[in-house]
Amino acid sequence: MNFKSNKLRDAVVIALVAGASTATAHAQEATASGATNLDRIQVTGSRIRSVDVETAQPIFTVSSEDIKKSGLVSVGDILQNLSVAGTQNFSKAAVLTSNPEQGGQYVNLYNLNENRTLVLVNGKRWTTSLAGYTDLSTIPSALIERIEVLKDGASAIYGSDAVAGVVNIIMRSNFEGAEFSALIGQNGRGDGQKEAYSFTAGTTGENSSIIFGASYTKEDPVWAKDRELTAYTYGPRHIGAGLSATGPWGRFVHDGTTYVLNHTGTYDGVGVGADSRDLNNYHVGVTANDRFNSTQQMMLQQETETKSIFTSLSYDFSPNISFKSTVMYSERDSERQVAGYPLSATAQPTYPVAISGDSYYNPVGEDITSWFRRTIEIPRISQNNVKSYHFDGALEGAFDVGDHGWNWDVGMNYNKFDVTQTGTGNINLLALEKALGPSFLNSQGVVQCGTADNPIALGTSLAAGQCTPFNILGGPSASTADALQYINTISQATQQSVSKQYFANVTGGLFNMPGDAGEFAFAAGIEHRTVDGYDYPDQLSAAGYTTDLAAGATRGKYKTDEVYLELMIPVLKDVPGAKELSFDIASRYSDYDRFGDTTNSKFSLTWKPVEDLLVRATYGKGFRAPTLDDTFGGGSQTFDYFTDPCDVDLGIRSGNANAAARCNAEGLGADFHQQDSAGEPVEARESQSIAPFQAGVGNAELEPEYSKTRTVGFVFSPRWVQGLDFSLDWYKITINNVITAVSATYVLQQCYNGVDSFCNYTRDAASGQVVSLSRGNANLGALETEGYNFGANYRLPEMSIGQFSVHLDANYLSAYRSKSDSTADWDNYAGYWNFPRVRGTLGVNWAKGDLSAQWNLRYYGGYRDYCFDGSAEECNDPTYLTPNGGWGGGEGANKKGSISYQDIAVTWSAPWNGSVTVGARNIWNKQPPTSYSQTNNSSGSIDPMLDFDRYVFMQYTQRF
Repeated sequence: MNFKSNKLRDAVVIALVAGASTATAHAQEATASGATNLDRIQVTGSRIRSVDVETAQPIFTVSSEDIKKSGLVSVGDILQNLSVAGTQNFSKAAVLTSNPEQGGQYVNLYNLNENRTLVLVNGKRWTTSLAGYTDLSTIPSALIERIEVLKDGASAIYGSDAVAGVVNIIMRSNFEGAEFSALIGQNGRGDGQKEAYSFTAGTTGENSSIIFGASYTKEDPVWAKDRELTAYTYGPRHIGAGLSATGPWGRFVHDGTTYVLNHTGTYDGVGVGADSRDLNNYHVGVTANDRFNSTQQMMLQQETETKSIFTSLSYDFSPNISFKSTVMYSERDSERQVAGYPLSATAQPTYPVAISGDSYYNPVGEDITSWFRRTIEIPRISQNNVKSYHFDGALEGAFDVGDHGWNWDVGMNYNKFDVTQTGTGNINLLALEKALGPSFLNSQGVVQCGTADNPIALGTSLAAGQCTPFNILGGPSASTADALQYINTISQATQQSVSKQYFANVTGGLFNMPGDAGEFAFAAGIEHRTVDGYDYPDQLSAAGYTTDLAAGATRGKYKTDEVYLELMIPVLKDVPGAKELSFDIASRYSDYDRFGDTTNSKFSLTWKPVEDLLVRATYGKGFRAPTLDDTFGGGSQTFDYFTDPCDVDLGIRSGNANAAARCNAEGLGADFHQQDSAGEPVEARESQSIAPFQAGVGNAELEPEYSKTRTVGFVFSPRWVQGLDFSLDWYKITINNVITAVSATYVLQQCYNGVDSFCNYTRDAASGQVVSLSRGNANLGALETEGYNFGANYRLPEMSIGQFSVHLDANYLSAYRSKSDSTADWDNYAGYWNFPRVRGTLGVNWAKGDLSAQWNLRYYGGYRDYCFDGSAEECNDPTYLTPNGGWGGGEGANKKGSISYQDIAVTWSAPWNGSVTVGARNIWNKQPPTSYSQTNNSSGSIDPMLDFDRYVFMQYTQRF
């Protein structure tokens, strides 16, 4: 496979260098005649149909041509290129995240979290998980006509979740003919291959149209071990710091002494262990060779496969009444792998397992109640099967009231999100208890469970009363296939979310304003929506009988009734100082059965002082209702990565009087260090907990989040330069009553900064280590972001060498602040990891005849990371004081420079109605900077938002 993959890579690179032909042809879609008022359209962010597409709200559009030339197969990846998009919480690299959403693709506008961005398809709400996340990979990119991104809150128009903005994905319609498309791409190293195939067919008659589409995409995994940059948890500079203290060779504590089995090999786990029955074959204490590089068993990017079917139809009963419907089914299978489980006697504190003193493999002849061993022979593999169902249908009509056109629609919207999670590689503790129990060497020379007087039948079925002894201290070289099969557990969990929405809308003109200012128009509507769902974890794991994270069941539902009214008020037109002046006012009343009612309004201004200049401004209030997961979540165990505030080297006690006082009061002196499972001091911030914490417990008393969004900007289109326009928009989004599911580091740091409501943890009385911590959901604090969006587009006059166009989309982040509660101080993260101050995309397009080309520059500004250590290379700003509330604040910062990536695509439109495209992303194969702030992916040394390899692709499209 690699041989073929490298052939593809080389062919594409040669084609690019040689300027070979490529193309993604524009689909020629027929435009059907419809009912009256076809000149009126509805723009994302407003319910009022209008002939004027210039609105008071900043909207960014991604065309189908942009999608094709990107070489990407997921809508989530495509939207990740927006200048206002932040790092996805459930990126393809987040293999350590166990949520049901893992494996999907999401959009995180303004870094305000994915569930604060509302996703629509053809203006209708799309399916979400219990936690309110919309998986964009369920939407086939090949069937998209365009994507409209409203970079502004819109709860007054759409209701809950439209806090950061709205993504409206417009699917193809009125398609005539058939089209087949195939794409294949891969990384420069020959891995991460992507395949995408789609077929679209449609026909348009006098009164009806129908379109059918089917698509298939597949993305192969990328392994962290295959690149030096990602082969170790904290990068190649700090190999030792990321090695797990629980290695593949048996370790146990006896009479206060730690023994580790002698073995060959090093931290890669490849070697042979000595006879584990002889205590003389053990050494005292953990060495570097006893540890394990868990990254070598992990995926850097997981494997996904998606199949989708889409149908859209419309039928005109008369010139003024029609029926429209969309049906879609999507199924996604994703697989992720992480390292074998770091097993110990107390992997589940509620069900400890000892090595029996009567075990044939016990080297001391007494029960061993403190032992450790990573089972690298059976890495943990999780498979997610996600099925998404969507149906919407509506009657639409148009009629006239006097001289004014009106439109109406009434219909329903149904979404269903089904998830089945299957896992292997965790350990069945009931079976392990038997496998480590009494055992003996029988007369056939085979080790058997039980005793000679009371043997247990050999076999791998616990349910049948069988048993296979396990030499757990002997390491991988002593394991047998039967023993691993016996202790391995197969888990299954299911989740479902169903939403039903019924709606009725009407919009039209009421009267003409004086002075020919325009038509006073309105839109009004009512909606009823119900959401219910469940999340049932694996029963054995939920009971605490496996090493999988024990979780409680989730079950809940809510309903809401809503009404809205929107008014468009033109005030002036074609008068001195006002070529146009208009206002838009919208308000929505929402009544939830869980927490009561809320009213949210929005005010928008559009003013053209002169023909060339459009000034716009908005002020709106929004809200996000608690999700089913927020309210009813059963919670789950988690081995969190965190930084202990009292660690003398890595914590915040230095220079923080509150933290120092609390540490001292707990008896944690100036020599205290956070420890790993071997009792050794950790070398890096954000190290994994030695005991499971509790996270995600729902809160039935949660209230909605409330937001305020302010924008002011302008669009300048000088008449003397045809095809040129600039836009600049200031934005400020403030969210109060934030539903907070905070990190363990955040919980501890807030507690040690004097916020007592966060002090939900306990320490071990002897060692002082944090051994339990609870972090759930609560309405705490506030979140605020502020910045500037800048855009420029210039379509140059056509020249003999072809037609050129240039576009720029940039964002400057002036503030990204949060505080834990109303009494806490603001912490500003702008300019730190995940929040670069400057981000932008510059593109140049060229077309001449059957050839076209595109060049893009993606720019990510520099940022401050925390210091890994005190060296000049890792801490170039040692006196800088970073915020305490976020990713491990304290004294010292490490400035990282900006990085930019260049992409290119070349297109040839063939005379037989086909097109070929070849392209590459990150053509110069730039490597991202190392960063030590990421903890949910296999390599914490890189930001998963950034490219780590060159990616080349080829696409062919044939129109029939």
